[in-house]
Amino acid sequence: MFGDIVVPILMCYDRKLELERILKMRKPARKALIIVAGIVLMHIAGCQEAQTETPGTKKNRLIAAQNIELKKQVAQRDKQIEDLKARQAKQIEALNGQHDKQLKGEQKKIEDCQRQAQGCQEQLGKKMDETVGEVLTSALEEGAKIRAENEALKAQIAELKTKLNQPGEPEKKE
Repeated sequence: MFGDIVVPILMCYDRKLELERILKMRKPARKALIIVAGIVLMHIAGCQEAQTETPGTKKNRLIAAQNIELKKQVAQRDKQIEDLKARQAKQIEALNGQHDKQLKGEQKKIEDCQRQAQGCQEQLGKKMDETVGEVLTSALEEGAKIRAENEALKAQIAELKTKLNQPGEPEKKE
């Protein structure tokens, strides 16, 4: 590292010595020398610029390059994230569509079951009404038969009593 700094300084010092030697030349050569000296000075200024680049500057340039690379990577990741979000949104939409179809199917099945249950209840109600009506009718008919039989039995009892209580015979009590 030390050698990198010393070599340009020595080169610039050699140029300075050469410039002084040229200045000792004659007047026409001095004009040429001044022009050459200007060029050399400009060149020396370039050398000094190269020397002014410190390790910190190099480090800053390296960091800047790394930052640019990291920004590119972040942009790529952002794009990947957006792509994943878009793909996920499509999948969610597809799943919601399937869920809606299944839900509608299940709701239709529930409605069918409710209609069947209501139909069964209506049929049960009708059958119960018919059965109750039949039982009631048969009970009324049976009651009428029993009443008629009861009346017939009462008439027979009355007839038997009258036969037993005929005139001439004393009345017997049971």
